[in-house]
Amino acid sequence: MADYLYTLETRLSPDQQKAVTLVLDAARAAGMNLYLTGGAVRDIITGFPIRDLDFTVQGNALKLQKDLERAGAVVGDADDETRTLLLTLPGGVRAEIAMARSERYDKPGKPPQIAPSTIIEDLRRRDFTVNAMALSLNEGSRGLLLDPFNGAADIELKVIRVLHNYAFLDDPSRLIRATRFATRFHWPLEERTQARYESGKENGYIEYIRSSSIGYEIEQLAYEEDPHGVLKAYEKEGWLKVLNPRWSTAKVDTAGLGALMKTRQQMNELGYTPEVAPLVLYFLTERLGEKDISDLRRAIPRKDLVEAWKDLDSNARSLAKRLTGKEAATPSRTWQLLSAARPEMILFLAITARQQAVAQKIKNFFTKWRQVQQKIPLPEMTELHITPQMPAYPKIANDVFLLLLDGKLRSRTETLKFLKPLAPPPPPPPPPPSGKRGRGAKAAAAAAAAASGKLGAKGKGKVAAAPAAPVAPAEVKQQVKQKDKPALAAKPVVPAKPVTAAKPAKPAAVKTSRPAKASAVKKPGKRAKTAKSAGKTKAKAKAKAKPKHKKKGK
Repeated sequence: MADYLYTLETRLSPDQQKAVTLVLDAARAAGMNLYLTGGAVRDIITGFPIRDLDFTVQGNALKLQKDLERAGAVVGDADDETRTLLLTLPGGVRAEIAMARSERYDKPGKPPQIAPSTIIEDLRRRDFTVNAMALSLNEGSRGLLLDPFNGAADIELKVIRVLHNYAFLDDPSRLIRATRFATRFHWPLEERTQARYESGKENGYIEYIRSSSIGYEIEQLAYEEDPHGVLKAYEKEGWLKVLNPRWSTAKVDTAGLGALMKTRQQMNELGYTPEVAPLVLYFLTERLGEKDISDLRRAIPRKDLVEAWKDLDSNARSLAKRLTGKEAATPSRTWQLLSAARPEMILFLAITARQQAVAQKIKNFFTKWRQVQQKIPLPEMTELHITPQMPAYPKIANDVFLLLLDGKLRSRTETLKFLKPLAPPPPPPPPPPSGKRGRGAKAAAAAAAAASGKLGAKGKGKVAAAPAAPVAPAEVKQQVKQKDKPALAAKPVVPAKPVTAAKPAKPAAVKTSRPAKASAVKKPGKRAKTAKSAGKTKAKAKAKAKPKHKKKGK
C-alpha cells in the first residue's frame, strides 16, 4: 500500500495533486468514499503521461458540483443518467467524477440499466483489465490498490484484455477504444480478446454504437500524443467512417499538425503548458466541410472544449491585429503583450500567421529576446544589495530587461548607472564590543576622559581635576534620606585633591544639606608654611649633632 501511495504522490504534477486534494475535500464534506480509477491508475503504474484524472465516488457525484464550482472548477458537462461530472479543475486539470454503478445490457446498442453499487461492482462493468483498477483515497486505506481482475499483471505483460466475453457486444465503442489503446501503447490484444475483436467486426457490432459514445471517442482524439497515427489506425480498421462518413486522413492538415506538436514541445521546454486539444481538432478537421465540423462539435460532450475550438480563428485574428499595432511598436511592448496572452493562442498564431511581421515577433519571443535576459548583471546587482529578498526586485529586474530589450541600456556601465540609485542603503555597522558593563563602564569612561584632558594654564604641570563621577541611584536615595538629618560638625567636608595623570580621580564626596564652617578647613598656604619651618628645625638639629674639631696650635 505504501508503494502505491508513494507512486501516487510522485507521478502526479503539482496541479494534479491540488486537484486530488480539492475533490477529496468535497467528497469528505458530502460523506462519500472516493477512489482514483480507470486510466489515471493505469497511467500511474505504467509511467505514461497522466492526461486526466478519473474519480469514482460511492454516492451521487452531482452533489459535489456546487462545492467544486465554488473552489474554481469549470463544469463541462453533467450527465443525470450516469451521475457523472466532466470538469476542468484549477490549473487546467481535466477530471471526471462518476458514481459507482452497475450496468446491465438487455440488448446491443440499447442504453444499460444503471444502479448505484459498490466500487468492486463498478470495476466489474468496465472494458479492459488495465482500466479495472482503483486506488483508495480514503482515510485508513489511502494508497490501497483494488485490482480484482489482475490488471497490474496485464500491464506487466503489456497486453490488452477484455473483462468478459460480451464486452464488445454490450458496448461496441470498445472496438474503437481497443484500437486506440493498441496504437497509443503499442500493445497487442490478448489472444482471446483479438478473436472476439475480429468476431465483432465481422458481425457488425459497430452498427449498434450509441451517439454519446461517438462523441466521447472524437473528444479522446484531441488528447492523444499522436492523433494522426490514431486516425490512420481508425481508417485502416474502418472506424473513422463511424465517427463521420466523410472523414479521412486526406482531410487532415498534416503539416500544421506536425508543426503544432513540434512547437508545443519547444514551449514545454520553456515552461509553457498550452491546452492543445482545440488546436488538434482544428488541424484534424481542416479540410472537412462546415456541416461535418458542426456535426462533430455537437457530438462532443465537453462543451468548454467545443467553445475553445470555435473561438480559435477569432482570437487569433485579434491577437495578430494587436501585434501589428502601436501596442507592439517596440520589442518591450511586444514582449509584454505576448507574455499576457494565452499560450495556446500564441501557439496557434505561430503556426497559422500569414503576416511576416507577426510570425517574426513570435519567433523573437521564443528565441532572440530570451537571450537578452542573460545580459542582466546579476552579480553586480547582488553587490548593490538588489536581491530577490527585496519587495521591488521583480520590478527592477523586469525594468532592466525591458530597457536592454529596447537598446536603451547598451553596456554594463550604463546598466550599473541605472541600478545604483535603486540600491537600498547599506546596513548600519555593528556596535563596537564593550569590555565592561554597568556602572563600572561609565566610571572607566569618565576616568579616561579626565586622563586625556589638557593641562590647565595655572596648574604648572598639574592635570586639571576630573569631574565628579555620576551619582548612582542608590546614592541618590541616600541623599534624600540625609536631607532630614543634621550634618555632623566633627567631620567637615574636605575638598577633593587634584588628580594626577598616574592615578584616576576619586569621586567627590556628596555635600550635606548644611555648609561646612570655613574655619574648620585648613588652607593650603599654612600647610606649605608648616612644611618649611619643619625643614629649618631639621637643619638645626643636624648642625648640633655634628662634632667640632679643635684647631691646631701655631
